[in-house]
This record gives sequence, structure tokens and C-alpha cells, in this order.
Amino acid sequence: MSHPAFFDAIPPLAVHDPLAGFLGASDDGRIEYRYLDVVKLAGHSCPTVAAAYGLTCRALAALYPDSLPERGAIRVEFRDRQDAGVTGVVAAVVSMLTGAAGDGGFKGLAGRFARRGRLSFGADLPLAMRFTRLDDGRRVDAQACPERVPAPPALSGLLADCLDGSASDETRALFGQLWQDRVRRLLVEHGADDAVFVVRPA
Repeated sequence: MSHPAFFDAIPPLAVHDPLAGFLGASDDGRIEYRYLDVVKLAGHSCPTVAAAYGLTCRALAALYPDSLPERGAIRVEFRDRQDAGVTGVVAAVVSMLTGAAGDGGFKGLAGRFARRGRLSFGADLPLAMRFTRLDDGRRVDAQACPERVPAPPALSGLLADCLDGSASDETRALFGQLWQDRVRRLLVEHGADDAVFVVRPA
């Protein structure tokens, strides 16, 4: 799969997944996720997908400052309903990276490795999401603010032309370049920006 070169400059997320180790998918349970993996999950790269990836990485780093995040041992709550706005898209990315799943998630094996019931919506929260470690109860509230990395003014007009079919091949190519450049700025230039990725103890 060809992809923009800057994807490879985005730091990966390494996690420890005991289930992966138990079932032999990874010798030591270590799994590394890259931005390209969540692009494949979503089927596209956009500011929403980028913000979900960046925010989850920041939240897990805050919860696990001295060790790999324990995939499958994290609960994630959303303030909005699952069908509100882009919440469902964000939740899919968060679920992939954390292992937290809703009612359809893995039930576990002999009381171990369960993922079900660890992703929920409509919670009373001060920010968009709350991540909680199940081993010690530590938690952080988190919210991405991608609007603080605005799109170039020309992008909306290019999008309209592409959607109504009037765009030339050159216009479509320019639209894609500008669209992905905003993603690049979010994750490469602002990946450590506390104003864009808000994470605080809950």
C-alpha cells in the first residue's frame, strides 16, 4: 500500500497485550501500532482519525509513564453517544489501540483476557473521553482539539469541486495533498502540543 511519506515519521504506539502472548501471536505480548494501521482500520486518513490516534497515544503515555500500556486492561468512556458526530469513528480507533470493547467484545478465557464492557458512551465527563487503568484505577480525561490546526482556506472550495465532479485531475491531487498536509501538521508538528491534545488527571 502506497501512502504519504510523513506517515512513517509519526511515532508508533507500543503496547503489551497478554492475550497476544498467551495465544502465541507475539512471543512477548508486545504489539506495535503505527498510524498506517489505524488508516487501514478506518479506510482513510483525516483529522478525526489522526486526532484519535494522537490523543490515545498521549493518554496512554500519561497512564503508563514507566511501562508499556497494558492493552485489554483499560476502560474508555465517551461523553457523547456513539452515533453522535464522529464519536463512532474515534471509538473504533481507540478500541483498536487499547483493546477496550463494547458489548460485542471478547468474553475472555476462564475469566482472563476479557475485553467486553470496557467501552461505553454517554458518560458525564468534563472532557470528551476518560481512560482508566483497571489494575490501579488511575485515570485521565482527554480531548483532541484539531480545530486548533486549521485547514488552509482553499481546502473547502477544492472539496466542493471534488464532490460535485467538476474537479480536474490536478485539482483532485492538490486537494489530497492539502488534506494530508493538515494530518501531517496535527501529528508531526503538533503531536506534543498540549493545546491540541488535552490530557489531564481525572
